[in-house]
Amino acid sequence: MPVARPGLRAGLAACAFAGLAACNASGSPCGARGATVERVIDGDTIVVSGGVKIRYLLVDAPETTNGHDACFGANASQFNADLVLGKTVELAYDTGCQDMFGRTLAYVSVAGQDVNRLLVERGYACVLHIPPDGDARAGEFLALEAAARAARRGLWGACDPIPCN
Repeated sequence: MPVARPGLRAGLAACAFAGLAACNASGSPCGARGATVERVIDGDTIVVSGGVKIRYLLVDAPETTNGHDACFGANASQFNADLVLGKTVELAYDTGCQDMFGRTLAYVSVAGQDVNRLLVERGYACVLHIPPDGDARAGEFLALEAAARAARRGLWGACDPIPCN
């Protein structure tokens, strides 16, 4: 479960009311709106400038860390790296700022592409919805997962059993 944090609207209002003293320069209580990707940890987690770990919202890629080598995990990590490593990404936040492991939760875009969406759409990841984060987009992502599964794209055609969820 994600760590409970103030909602984005409430956080922005608090920032404005406090004269931005408690917030970063982006005005977001969760973090910067843009950053450079310094390292790709796996298919659903990156490290951006300043050492901030970002965990992709609504995405659960097969594991490749902590001794795991799940089916299609290396593929998901490589796809993620090809998209974002060394590039400046845009970050968008939802209700919670961090998960229980202290990683910042975000939607990530690079060069106008929604990375979270691409990972699910192309079969590199499953959907992981932990409400209330992702509530507004869960249906969209579940439909992308269903289409990838039906077309046997990525892990849906390569793995038995499916390595996520």
